[in-house]
Amino acid sequence: MMELNGSPASSEALATLALTNFGHFTSMRVDDQRVRGLALHLERLARDCRTVFGADLDLDQVRTFAHRAVDGTSGTFIVRVTVFDPALDIGHPSSPGAPQVLVTRRAASALPLPPLRVKTVPYVRDAPTVKHTGLFGTLNARRSAQLAGFDDALFTGPADLVSEGGTWNAAFIDENGAIVWPKADVLPGVTMALLQECHQHAVAPVTVESARGMQAAFATNTTIGVRTISAIDDVQLPTEHPILAKLRESYLSLPGELL
Repeated sequence: MMELNGSPASSEALATLALTNFGHFTSMRVDDQRVRGLALHLERLARDCRTVFGADLDLDQVRTFAHRAVDGTSGTFIVRVTVFDPALDIGHPSSPGAPQVLVTRRAASALPLPPLRVKTVPYVRDAPTVKHTGLFGTLNARRSAQLAGFDDALFTGPADLVSEGGTWNAAFIDENGAIVWPKADVLPGVTMALLQECHQHAVAPVTVESARGMQAAFATNTTIGVRTISAIDDVQLPTEHPILAKLRESYLSLPGELL
């Protein structure tokens, strides 16, 4: 399923997105037409549209377009809303634009997913607070981690500080049983925000060395929920922890909002 502004997307309209890859998006897990953190997803789209295009986004219209992707359909899906300008001139991206709304739907995996083994990779995303479509660096880091025998990359920045994963936020449970989110330039994830609302936590610098010594580690995003990290580089981490179980339970128990 792929619609642009509520109508079937043409190859001509999609050519700009494919050739310039300039835009932003959000992905929502839809369970029986409900989305956890729907308001946060919409806020992200509005915020990023102002940042990327200097334009205001009609969120009621976006919600209508997204609803079409699941209207009358039960089950679980990932609905992605991508905002881009089909008329963008690669030579003049500063020209006033008219961002459009592309909605796609794909199947979602059952939760929980198996643990992740991650490799630390030095990398800081461009405009890290924006969920933009420029994924080359992210996917290149993921590819290098997978070629080394891991599932994904865990990014590190200056001073060997951990930031985030390929397409997910990272967090840890320290020696005192406290939830710690890395203090770094990261994407403000919706799942991360929902969990922070429900559970006491700290935001603090986390080095690679300290990350390897944590009681447990986990990844979060709308697609994977709360996913255990079982290894960081060559260091194994526990795959079960009472706090991890509480995090999964609280996330899955959120009723969500009707799309």
